[in-house]
Amino acid sequence: MGIGGFAVVHAASTTTTPIPGIPGISLGNSNPPSVANTVKIVLLLTVLTLAPAILILMTCFTRVIVVLSFIRNALSLQQSPPNQVLVGLAMFITLFVMQPTLQQANQQALQPYLNGKISQTVALQKAEIPFKQFMAKHTRMTDLELFMQYRHESVPKDVQQHPEQISLTALVPAYTISELKTAFQIGFMIYLPFLVIDLVVATTLMSMGMMMLPPVVISLPFKILLFVMVDGWYLIVKSLLDGYVT
Repeated sequence: MGIGGFAVVHAASTTTTPIPGIPGISLGNSNPPSVANTVKIVLLLTVLTLAPAILILMTCFTRVIVVLSFIRNALSLQQSPPNQVLVGLAMFITLFVMQPTLQQANQQALQPYLNGKISQTVALQKAEIPFKQFMAKHTRMTDLELFMQYRHESVPKDVQQHPEQISLTALVPAYTISELKTAFQIGFMIYLPFLVIDLVVATTLMSMGMMMLPPVVISLPFKILLFVMVDGWYLIVKSLLDGYVT
């Protein structure tokens, strides 16, 4: 290959290859601004990938889905209601409870950003405040102090009035374990009446000498009948809403 051919190959190797559908981003020898934009888009895609998990932990979804799972286990039902029904119900309850928080974040952060009044960084900071207020309201101080102490930071005196002083890295896990404790407390109260039914049925079967018959076969219809008679789904959802709305 001659000098002319080498020059052609070298020129072809140094040309940039634009990515289809994303103008301004290219592969190859790029200027620093283009590289910075590429890095920003990569980071944005990473955040969007983790967004569902982040939003689940920053809303009431955790408590709702855990309580609904306790109901199914307490009734000794394996696949009814299906997981899709429980998750769908939990998602719509979450949207109902979080609607004021989402509206506040939309008015204070999203709409001003879309209108070009604030930058992306300011929008993210303003969007965090409604979620921090919601989480701080339902977070136990002991759980929050646990994470703040490991960062050698002091908990603000009035957390609900000044939630912006707490970082999300400390508030989100503290809020999550507080929600898990509350969900398990509700689950314990749900289990008690059904446990009584299991004990009565098991004792009756043993007194009749029917030890080979699984007690769940007899207790399951009585559990469902009790749950329907007391309007269990209404009571459970009402208690969940009262824990957030009031």
